[in-house]
Amino acid sequence: MRLLYFAWVREKAGLSSEEVELPADVTTVAELMAWQKTRGQEFASAFERAEVIRAAVDQAHAKPETEIAGASEIAFFPPVTGG
Repeated sequence: MRLLYFAWVREKAGLSSEEVELPADVTTVAELMAWQKTRGQEFASAFERAEVIRAAVDQAHAKPETEIAGASEIAFFPPVTGG
């Protein structure tokens, strides 16, 4: 699965994208974010405030409970504010 990182999530993770093999027990966006925290200090820092990070599954905004089976791409980004 391809993971994409944007804005400060990218800065803290230290990369903009990667291909990963997910553990079988990671089935939702929330579980994926929790798993990310276990992957090293960079990811622990990037996903420290997981409750504010937004996700898109195959380019569609997704809630934490969204199932990710069959997805080819998941993007993570901070909330967007406008003015």
